[in-house]
Amino acid sequence: MPLSKRTDVIGKEKARRLPEWFRMERPAGGNYSQLKNLSEKNNLHTICKSGNCPNIGECWNAGTATFMILGDICTRACKFCSVKTGKPMPVDWDEPHRLAASIKVLKVRHCVLTSVDRDDLEDGGASFWAETIRTVKETNPEVTLETLIPDFRGRQGDIQQVIDAGPEVISHNLETVKRLTPRIRSLNKYETSLDVVRYISSKGVISKSGIMLGLGETREEVLETMNDLREAGCMVMTIGQYLQPTLLNHPVKEYIRPEVFREYKKAGLEKGFRFVESSPLVRSSYHAERHINA
Repeated sequence: MPLSKRTDVIGKEKARRLPEWFRMERPAGGNYSQLKNLSEKNNLHTICKSGNCPNIGECWNAGTATFMILGDICTRACKFCSVKTGKPMPVDWDEPHRLAASIKVLKVRHCVLTSVDRDDLEDGGASFWAETIRTVKETNPEVTLETLIPDFRGRQGDIQQVIDAGPEVISHNLETVKRLTPRIRSLNKYETSLDVVRYISSKGVISKSGIMLGLGETREEVLETMNDLREAGCMVMTIGQYLQPTLLNHPVKEYIRPEVFREYKKAGLEKGFRFVESSPLVRSSYHAERHINA
């Protein structure tokens, strides 16, 4: 689709009316400007912008962000995601140093890292992930890290590279329930993602995962997904409302009311999760600094 038409589609989608319980903080303020300017200056990417996150105002005004490494072009094309897809640029091995220096300037105490999928790389980018974690920690020894990783096609050796680098929390999202996975996610398999979470948990690392609601799932399927994650040893779960980023993405089937999110939070805690973040605007890195205590 030509850029002009895609821009028009995005503009129409932003004009869509949301339920009255959605209140998003406007992106503005000194911290927001500093983070925006520093990211642009050092050629860094954030999932906050690439993924059109609704919490960008709140989080950036608070001086926190989720940095996206390995470029901003994904080799997969999930139906819920607005990150660009196509042939990625070559790996930039100076990126970990620019990122570490930026974190130091921003005086971040807890940092979340994620990445696009890099199926073009033999190890899916695992060695780059490990190098980035080590570089950030060497430059910022006081910083704690959460890593939101891709599935690495379920290869345990690649996952182990991330574990060995020493992040405090490792997250991998299921994104949706089992029945909808083939329709919503590109190349990702429900059981593979569960195996990733299970492997992380087996190594004694705080494991975390999340799903979106409003894609057409049932209550029974959400509870079944919770059970599957707990069986895999998952300790932290996030549940948020899916918001269609453009008209090119999967449509919203339902806007889930806040009281339903509260019911899921209660159910999750009863099932044994140490933390459950569950509300319409929750995203996988929302209030991530709390989860290192899991």
